[in-house]
Amino acid sequence: MAFIITDPCITTKDSACVDVCPVDCIHPRKDEAEFADTPMLFIHPDECIDCGACVPACPVSAIYDSPDATPASQKDLIEANAKYRSGDAAAFAEATNIVNAHMSAHPELINIPAAERAAAHQA
Repeated sequence: MAFIITDPCITTKDSACVDVCPVDCIHPRKDEAEFADTPMLFIHPDECIDCGACVPACPVSAIYDSPDATPASQKDLIEANAKYRSGDAAAFAEATNIVNAHMSAHPELINIPAAERAAAHQA
């Protein structure tokens, strides 16, 4: 599986990762209809070429290079990244439901500022 975007992206949705991706696999982009309604960005696992350009571009360290590298508290977001498909309303709803459940299950982490959240996951 491809790279994983995790919860430091929730509410941040900084598009620096989108700008550096050579294959346009990070969605929704600011010009896509779902951008306003999604809580975070997702990496399409079939489109990602594992180049890693997105990792240093992310200002909140939300991107991990594999499911194995993803912190335990973030594992449910692997499925959200796998489900999301741009333009597919059902897939968008499914991914968003996973993210919303994650936010409900981890309020102590979600309340930490995004820029500090990645470090909190390692604790």
